[in-house]
Amino acid sequence: MDPAHGVAAYPKSLKASLLVAAVLLFALLMVNQPLQTASAPQGIVSYQLAGTADQAHAIFRSWGGEGVAWAKVSLWLDFLFIPAYMLALIHLTRHFTRDRPGVRERMVARWIRALFVTAGLSDGTENILLLNNFNPPTDELSLSATLCALIKFTALTLGIAGLVIIRAARRHPLAHH
Repeated sequence: MDPAHGVAAYPKSLKASLLVAAVLLFALLMVNQPLQTASAPQGIVSYQLAGTADQAHAIFRSWGGEGVAWAKVSLWLDFLFIPAYMLALIHLTRHFTRDRPGVRERMVARWIRALFVTAGLSDGTENILLLNNFNPPTDELSLSATLCALIKFTALTLGIAGLVIIRAARRHPLAHH
């Protein structure tokens, strides 16, 4: 493999932010394992999307006391993951657009970065709502957290799709320095 075309070609800040985000994602996936039950097949994501107090109660019952403790650990760990993934995705956006001087490409990149920031802010708000929804869960907090989760997932999906489009639209390979 030519070192000019591979992981070595990425800036150190991008590599570091991707590594930190990957390590935190792995930790979150490990914490999520005991949270996967019949009532919460996606673990913490099922709680994020519960939508009602009844659904949240059913998830808590399936988790038990130890599972609820792991859910809280997951939400607190997610507060570290949020800036890590936002920074990694913003660095990736900058990397993919560094040799794209066009006004349209710069405008698209700004929108993509805005989507990633929106996802992060929504994720943080969602975590706060979920942490406050443990005892006892309410319909208002459950629904608000679900709406924040949907905003987060939508913004991340659109932002990543934008990155794919920017990368696929490249007429020439990235110039490596």
